[in-house]
Amino acid sequence: MGKPRWGSDRERLKTAVYPGKLNQIIALFESLPDAEKRESLISYAAAAMKQGPRDGETFDLEDIRKDEECTDTVGVFLKVSPQRGCAFRITLGPQVQTLTKAMTAILCKGLDGLTPEEIMEVPADFVPKIVGAELVRQRSQTVYYILTRMKGIARVWLNRERSAAHGA
Repeated sequence: MGKPRWGSDRERLKTAVYPGKLNQIIALFESLPDAEKRESLISYAAAAMKQGPRDGETFDLEDIRKDEECTDTVGVFLKVSPQRGCAFRITLGPQVQTLTKAMTAILCKGLDGLTPEEIMEVPADFVPKIVGAELVRQRSQTVYYILTRMKGIARVWLNRERSAAHGA
């Protein structure tokens, strides 16, 4: 039997700060010494290129742009299932930094299947637990950028859903 969804069990929400998949990733990083943490981040960064859209996929929303906070263009693609589970695909330009690439793979895996509302509730305070306080200080904008973009596209989806419900 699978674990209950992060947002579906009120008691679990009181004890678990982060959704299950993301919580597992955080726990792994917290258990690693700094050298292994860096190696794991590099491994996740290598996996980031696999997070892009696949042939034939369609999306509910697409947001492709170059922001001041990032070194290159980033595309965020959102698909929401009939059960309201979100799937993200991300494209990264070649100049995107390694840490941003790592956070991309971590967040695509860690937020997979959550509802838009659950994504909006994920606090950003987990980032230092994964990348370490020193990297957060050095790259303060970079480490939060992908999470901000994912929450932004989820917010747009929710706003459109509300508008459609009020207009119907």
